[in-house]
Amino acid sequence: MHKLRILHLRLTRFLLALPLIILAATAADAGASAMQCAAIKAKVDDIPGGGPVFLASYGSIPGEPDEPALDGAAFTYDNALAVMALSACGHREEARRVGDAILAASAGDRTGEAGRIRNAYRAGAVSESPPPPMGWWDRSQNAWLEDPYQVGSATGNLAWAGLALLTLHEETGEVRYRDGAARIAQWAMRFSDAKGIPGFIGGLQGFDADAQRLTWKSTEHNTDMVAFLDWLDRAGGGEWDVASAQAKSFVAAMFRPEPGHFLIGTAPDGTTPAEHPSGLDAQLWPLLLADIPPAWRKAFDYALTAHGADGGLDFNDDRDGLWSEGTAQGALVARSLGRKADAHRLKVTVGEQAGPEGYIFAAKNPSISTGLAIGPDSDTDDFRYYRRPHLGATAWTVLAARGWNPFTGRHID
Repeated sequence: MHKLRILHLRLTRFLLALPLIILAATAADAGASAMQCAAIKAKVDDIPGGGPVFLASYGSIPGEPDEPALDGAAFTYDNALAVMALSACGHREEARRVGDAILAASAGDRTGEAGRIRNAYRAGAVSESPPPPMGWWDRSQNAWLEDPYQVGSATGNLAWAGLALLTLHEETGEVRYRDGAARIAQWAMRFSDAKGIPGFIGGLQGFDADAQRLTWKSTEHNTDMVAFLDWLDRAGGGEWDVASAQAKSFVAAMFRPEPGHFLIGTAPDGTTPAEHPSGLDAQLWPLLLADIPPAWRKAFDYALTAHGADGGLDFNDDRDGLWSEGTAQGALVARSLGRKADAHRLKVTVGEQAGPEGYIFAAKNPSISTGLAIGPDSDTDDFRYYRRPHLGATAWTVLAARGWNPFTGRHID
């Protein structure tokens, strides 16, 4: 009896202390990302005025020449993540400034189409309406140049832009953000495709008059659309259950119960499953959706094995180097699955990639492969990540540390 009373006393003390333990762990996570929160906020504050801003996706490396197509490029995906990270950090006004730039882009495009979002815009204060997509002056050619990917509109990027606006709608209650998201969703419906395996195709790539439809279907893009359309439906931005169900059925069709992983998507015919390469986001992002089948959880273990590199995770399964953004994604998914040891380990790994200003380097190595091509005209897998300070990796690091699910705008704990 004496031992039972001691055990009962210890258990009582533990239960009384549990809220303090949880608060301490939460505070530690918040502190771990404070540098990244401050770094993103500083980039917003560096742009004068209080109006809409797009943030540059990549920082420069001292001693290395800037790549014209990246110097000053504000990728939509990265800026959407910045809205979410700033919201998670409690920097609402800074989040609004970036979100208002996305909202301005949703209101109109140089083609005259409302709801179209380009893959990249020019970083800085938004002073033109509509906001111009990314481009640069080339002195050697004495011409203004644009990149066919950057002026395109990828389905996944449309979804992330909409998710950013829904984050602000949730935070502020302002209907204009929800309406902007609805405009994006309406425009994105042109990429719904019932042929082959029904789902959403990749989007558009190329210049306005000659843009090509990307007819492959991506597990990642369709996952993004499920999250976007479900949230928009909940927010009262229209009825999107049918389109969401189509996207989710595609994601389900890409799951292979043995060994328990997702294919990256299809070939350009929209029907033939693409067996290679394995994409990390295709393994992780479906696990952040609501009400997933229990079997899908196996994809996390697959990701740890097939994508494990340098104590973290690689973009693809050649494991040629650490991809910081994906490692932070893995930490967030691990947390959502209750895998605390994995979450902690991956968070520590990605935290080691912080530069002196707080931004996280996109890769640990000078360059890592993805196994993917930038566009349909590429004849090699020329889509790579480089060791440059990266807004997207920094934002994902914040989301992982704060336990913030970008697909719901809420904490996962």
